[in-house]
Amino acid sequence: MLRKVRTDLALEVRESFPQDDVEIRGVALTEEYDEKSKIRVTTVVIKDEKGANAMKKPIGTYITIEAPELSKSDDSYHKSVSDVIAQNLMKLSGELKKEEILVVGLGNREVTPDALGPQVVDNLFVTRHLINEYGTEFSERNRLGNVSAISPGVMAQTGMEAQEIIKGIVKETKPKLLIVIDALASRSVSRLNTTVQITDTGISPGSGVGNNRKALNEETLGTKTIALGIPTVVDAATIVADTLEKYMQNSGFTEEEVFKFISEVNEQHIDNMFVTPKNIDDSIKRISYTVSEALNSCFSQTV
Repeated sequence: MLRKVRTDLALEVRESFPQDDVEIRGVALTEEYDEKSKIRVTTVVIKDEKGANAMKKPIGTYITIEAPELSKSDDSYHKSVSDVIAQNLMKLSGELKKEEILVVGLGNREVTPDALGPQVVDNLFVTRHLINEYGTEFSERNRLGNVSAISPGVMAQTGMEAQEIIKGIVKETKPKLLIVIDALASRSVSRLNTTVQITDTGISPGSGVGNNRKALNEETLGTKTIALGIPTVVDAATIVADTLEKYMQNSGFTEEEVFKFISEVNEQHIDNMFVTPKNIDDSIKRISYTVSEALNSCFSQTV
C-alpha cells in the first residue's frame, strides 16, 4: 500500500517501494552488518537523474547507521557507534578532512527534540582560534586540525534563514568543508534516536516535518557540505496508520478497505503532529556527545 512517507531518511524512502528486492534504476544499495555490535550500515547511492526522480532526493551518497542500543546508556557501545560514524565521515570528506572545517549545529536548543545540532557544537573541540593565535607551527606540533563551529538558531529567534547566516560566515572564514548537524524525522518509531544518516548532498532543514527552509549544500554555499542527522521525531499520523493497517489486515479487511479507512483517518487533525520519546532529554544529551566525539576524532586532531 502506497502512502506518503514523511521522512528525512533515504533508506526509508527506498523501503517504501512496494518491492524492496527489485532494483531501482539509478539507485545502488549495499549493506554491512556487524553481529558483535549489532550495527548495520546501509549505503544508498543515487547515481543519476532517474534515481533522483524515483527517490525524490538529490544525486549523491546516503549512509545510514542503525544502532539499536544507541538510545541506551552504554559507554562502550556509544564508543563503537562513534567510531563507525567517524569512519564514514572520513570516507565522505576524503582529503578535505585535513583542511579548514566549519561545523554547523542546526536547530532550536530550547526545543529538546530539535536541540541535537546545538548540543553537538557545545561538545566540540574547536581549534581555529588557537591556530590563528599561535600559528601553523603550534598546530603541527600539537597535531591540531582546523575546526570552527556555529549554532545559527532558527528563524523565529534570529529573523534570518540559517542559509543567510552560514553564507556570511563562509564568505568571511572560507572553510573548505561544512559539516551540518540536524535532527531529522523518521517514519519508524524503532529508528528514533537509534539511527544516523550521513550524506554528501547537504540538507534542507525541516523538510521531514513539512517546514522547508533554504537548502544547505555545495550549490547554495559554494563549499562541499556533508550533512549528519539523527531522527528524533515521527509523524503521529504514520504511527496511527501503521497500527490500524496491521490490525485491519490481521482482522481480514481487504487492502482497498484498509486504504480507504486510513485515508479518512489521515484527514483528521493529527496530520500535522509529531511524536518524540519521553526520554528525549537523556537521549539527546548522550547522542550529541557520541556525535561530537566522532567529529573530534575526525577533524580536531590530525594523525
